[in-house]
Amino acid sequence: MRKNKKRSFQELVLENKRQLLNDKDALERIEDRIEQKRLEKAE
Repeated sequence: MRKNKKRSFQELVLENKRQLLNDKDALERIEDRIEQKRLEKAE
């Protein structure tokens, strides 16, 4: 059996970032949330 290598937090963040950049639907949802928060703050 292979021993699982523990990943550092930075490695996990980079992997998550790569996955999100490849997932257009998730990227769009994130952009919508950011835009909504900006609109709420502007009011």
